[in-house]
Amino acid sequence: MNSITNARAVRANGWVVDRPRRTPPAHRLFCLPWAGGNSTAYTSWQDAFGGTVEVCPIELPGRRRRWAQDPFDRLDPLVNALATAVSGELGGRWSLFGHSMGALVAFELARTLRRRGEGRPETLFVSAGPAPQLPRPQPWVHDQPDSVVVARLRALGGLPAELDTAPELMELLLPAIRADFAVCETYAHRPESPLDCPIVAFSGAGDAEVPPERVEQWRSQTTAGFDHHVLPGGHFMINTERDGVLAVVRERLAAG
Repeated sequence: MNSITNARAVRANGWVVDRPRRTPPAHRLFCLPWAGGNSTAYTSWQDAFGGTVEVCPIELPGRRRRWAQDPFDRLDPLVNALATAVSGELGGRWSLFGHSMGALVAFELARTLRRRGEGRPETLFVSAGPAPQLPRPQPWVHDQPDSVVVARLRALGGLPAELDTAPELMELLLPAIRADFAVCETYAHRPESPLDCPIVAFSGAGDAEVPPERVEQWRSQTTAGFDHHVLPGGHFMINTERDGVLAVVRERLAAG
């Protein structure tokens, strides 16, 4: 239980992990986790940016300090709640980063904030997520038995090793994992005008789940420039090629 609840201080009604700085940073980078993931995916990133960029890991309901809250199982209410929560954090320069499911959430968050007149991210970073307009051909698993849900997460490479030896922890986290799959699997893309912020995409050369050609098609979602970085590794090259990902993000934010 301590490993779940021992989160750092939170803000934005619990959506953003860690306290705000006394001096506002030059740039805030809001980071969205993958299906079954949590804020710890990004808490180590701050060291890579120094003092000019504040990494703001997003904590979704149903995990860590928010484990007692019901997770969202549809994208629209998730994004609407998140947009409301972070609206007070958007002064100055800010960007969004999302991996896998997080890429989809970040994209729809950017569109929701645009519709609300809240501004736009300086850059939208999307990692190992198929372009939102593409069909999602895999069979649904969110409504399948627990063993199928766990097997799917394991096949993606997103199952922490400690969960295999902690069935009670797995049972506690399964509702959030199942809900995350439902968010992705029930998503229906609604065409809107492309974003007017640049999109920087990452994909793994060996990613069988989301091959680079499915990531390349994010290009049509922006009028402000698109860069696609194909890195060695599979779906979780964000971990295996962490330094390469961070180097691109750091350079991009510094250039802005």
